[in-house]
Amino acid sequence: MKELSNRSANFTDSVIRRMTRVANKYGAVNLSQGFPDFDPPKAITDRLARVAGEGPHQYALTWGAKNFRDAVAKKYEHFSGVKIDPETEIVVTCGSTEAMMATMLSIINPGDKVVIFSPFYENYGADTILSGAEPIYVPLVPPEFHFDKEKLEDAFRQGAKALILCNPSNPCGKVFTMEEMQTIAELAKKYDAYVVTDEVYEHIVYAPNKHIYMQSLEGMRERTIVCNSLSKTYSITGWRLGYVIANPQIIDRVKKVHDFLTVGAAAPLMEAAVVGLEFGDGYYDELAAHYAHMKEVFVGGLKKLGLKYTDPQGAYYVLVDVSEFGVKDDVKFCEWMAQFVGVAAVPGSSFFREDVHNLVRFHFAKQDDTLNEAIKRLATLKEKAINAKNVDWR
Repeated sequence: MKELSNRSANFTDSVIRRMTRVANKYGAVNLSQGFPDFDPPKAITDRLARVAGEGPHQYALTWGAKNFRDAVAKKYEHFSGVKIDPETEIVVTCGSTEAMMATMLSIINPGDKVVIFSPFYENYGADTILSGAEPIYVPLVPPEFHFDKEKLEDAFRQGAKALILCNPSNPCGKVFTMEEMQTIAELAKKYDAYVVTDEVYEHIVYAPNKHIYMQSLEGMRERTIVCNSLSKTYSITGWRLGYVIANPQIIDRVKKVHDFLTVGAAAPLMEAAVVGLEFGDGYYDELAAHYAHMKEVFVGGLKKLGLKYTDPQGAYYVLVDVSEFGVKDDVKFCEWMAQFVGVAAVPGSSFFREDVHNLVRFHFAKQDDTLNEAIKRLATLKEKAINAKNVDWR
């Protein structure tokens, strides 16, 4: 048989989703894959129940139902200050994962170069490779995860066509400052590059940090492509509702790619989700307070256990340093931890281009009972790790 695709040979399956399977295998508390164990807002699920009887049940317009696009445009303008035409500047996708892939296939040619900050959400590297592009990684330096402006500009000097910006960041929880955003924007304009933003955690930000919309900065309206979804904001990760916001020329191309990738997002789910998009400011204030509480429960628990971690400014992930246990293979360590400690995490090496094997990522989008149980189990980590014999992760 002829050889298979070279593009798909260069990366593995999702380590994040793999760790969920490991968690299920050992009955571990799953703090690996970032989905909540609490229900979506009742107003949304009540509307879904009615839609199940009333419809719609057939294809919506390929680039998204009109009332859904109208609601996205209104919400985006409210929070970003940028007015969007829902007819020409939005495409509704099957989650932000498809939003990113459709965007990359719309703006990237084989041989192009794309800047990715490291650590990064694992899909960005795969999306770049599948698009036929070459990734250029720029390190974010812990514990604050700042970047070196000279290193970033050097990446643009190499001819980068686009930069992918996850803000707030998965996995490190960084929220980019206005100064950092302006630096990125100025370099994008100087070198005539696109900025592709992943803003799925826009409403999960911890004071005093603020989320800044790249598209709102001077000169960035036309060259910013926003990828977002409803998954995290409304706790509906399984609904797979995302969208792309960009200028009409880009959106016209994204519409075509999206059409041949998935045809369209689920019509009944779009109809039900409009209720959430129309929530008032109070919902987002409560959401931020809810996640601040969960952060305090889990990160506060890590602090009491004496574990080293980087303090997240946004999103709902925390990187924990396990170097004190002599970890050399973080993948095997996470598998061991799921089996013998009963808590599942994601090995940090799956997020870094650099040779990093001393960090693991936990997420804390869980109920108090779940987080407290995880902390209870992690209380045994130090003793079990230090006394572990004949393990394959040292």
